[in-house]
Amino acid sequence: MHKEGDEIHVTDTEASGGSKEGVVRWVLLGGTLLVILLLSVTWITGALTQGDIEEEATVSGEIRSTEDDGDGTDSIIGTDADVGSTQTELGDTAGEGDQTTTENGIEVIEN
Repeated sequence: MHKEGDEIHVTDTEASGGSKEGVVRWVLLGGTLLVILLLSVTWITGALTQGDIEEEATVSGEIRSTEDDGDGTDSIIGTDADVGSTQTELGDTAGEGDQTTTENGIEVIEN
């Protein structure tokens, strides 16, 4: 800082009260990389130590557990075994004058 007449001249470093070395950027970058590394290690070790009970909570584990039980819901509705019971149920609810026909294996009721 120096004085020229009535004016006071101050450098950028003196005005900011610190140095401009760029250390803060390196600290932030290092901290961010360290956090990413620690979270990745936590996630990976948790996935590697997952047991059978935890595995059922995942989608792939749920699919495997339903395949093992044989309780699949991927069946075709309206197979020959179902048609007989469906005709009985529909026959009870159909009113007079209704005509029941079968088109392409599907029962159609005309009103």
